[in-house]
Amino acid sequence: MVKDSIKRRKPNILVTGTPGTGKTTTSTALAEATQLNHINIGDLVKEKNLHDGWDDELDSYILNEDLVCDELEDVMDEGGNIVDYHGCDFFPERWFDCVVVLQTDNTILYDRLSRRGYKESKLSNNVECEIFQVLLEEAKESYAGGQSCCIEKRYY
Repeated sequence: MVKDSIKRRKPNILVTGTPGTGKTTTSTALAEATQLNHINIGDLVKEKNLHDGWDDELDSYILNEDLVCDELEDVMDEGGNIVDYHGCDFFPERWFDCVVVLQTDNTILYDRLSRRGYKESKLSNNVECEIFQVLLEEAKESYAGGQSCCIEKRYY
């Protein structure tokens, strides 16, 4: 457990992984089961304009990490949150008591992202990230301070 979590009455959990691995589905179900607050970073960025514009090549918003962290600081200090995002290295380590990295079979992932209408370059980039376990390694490097780090392979 993280030292700062002693102040919190409820844990903060980070659910991360390549797009299409089931982060939002898992986070929503976990939030319903535990009565914790689900924070989808992608939705938050859009709702609160926590970005620096649109990237046409990546077909996504350019996340402003500082604005996101400033927006979340108080709610994360209170605890009781499940944060859902495909990146994790910019969040303060002290925020999380448990980090979950979701992974999935590359064929299933490719099909999911294709159905979402991902451009070929974005689709290939995300499948390669999954193959090389980029987000798993990012989580291991970013949260080496005592959080539980779990890996779940999802095949559905």
